[in-house]
Amino acid sequence: MRGTERAPSLGRMTILYTHPASDAHVNPPGHPEQVARRRAVLDALADLDLDRREAPLAADAEVLRCHPERYLARLRAAVPAQGRVALDADTGMSPGSLDAALRAVGGACAAVDALLGGEDDSAFVAMRPPGHHAERETPMGFCLLGTAAIAAMRALDHHGLGRVAVVDFDVHHGNGTQDLLWDESRAFFASTHQMPLYPGTGAATERGAHGQIMNVPLRPGSGGIEARAAWQAIADRLRDWQPGLVVVSAGFDAHADDPLASLEWQDRDFATVTALIRDAARDCGAPVVSVLEGGYDLAALGRSARAHVETLKEPPR
Repeated sequence: MRGTERAPSLGRMTILYTHPASDAHVNPPGHPEQVARRRAVLDALADLDLDRREAPLAADAEVLRCHPERYLARLRAAVPAQGRVALDADTGMSPGSLDAALRAVGGACAAVDALLGGEDDSAFVAMRPPGHHAERETPMGFCLLGTAAIAAMRALDHHGLGRVAVVDFDVHHGNGTQDLLWDESRAFFASTHQMPLYPGTGAATERGAHGQIMNVPLRPGSGGIEARAAWQAIADRLRDWQPGLVVVSAGFDAHADDPLASLEWQDRDFATVTALIRDAARDCGAPVVSVLEGGYDLAALGRSARAHVETLKEPPR
């Protein structure tokens, strides 16, 4: 499929991509980015009518859309035969970590292909490790590969879309996605995030090489009212941008129960934000690929992810 045209959707089930390879990415006991995160999400989605598919392993060529070959080679060389190797203070690899990250990328790229082929209007990729902190040659913030940015670049370069958008509601700024898309005039990137907070980027003055980046920092303690206002403004920019695909970095750590931050979002706020993104995407005729990022209170993660996916599935009014 070329350009911005795509085949008519066959129905709205929402496609769920996942794979047990995620569980082979093992962090030390007590680390917030734990194996149980994927199970918490899948358990919360268990009774929903979804088109469930295995996330394939991404080819190197997909990764190289955003990361240089030397970086991928460095990650491969770092994979331990057993145990864990630390890449920085909070990011590391176990023997199965790189395959897990490659399947996260593979699931996102498969979702792009399926939606742009008209198979559905939305997809959710429930994989770990997350990806939005991984810069061009720097793993960080629990992230190894820039999953969302790679998916966007596949839509642009493989499918020939004229414009895509990546939007990020994780509580931490998606510095990696911003780095990977900073010079890409065809990709709009928007993020809400708590500030001040790790990784310290995401000021409103960071606008990209082509003015195509929109950062909306949120103050600690803010909740649903501020979230809705911020995402209404982003939705308006999305409509102006007219993307052929919207990729969502879906982090659920802005929840009031999350241990790593201090925003006060509730389950319903993730539904509200998702609806604003979904409706703007539909107004543009763009399908939505959502990829799991953060969320570290397991109960809140499950409930919020369910609210997100249920909202993606809702039929147009």
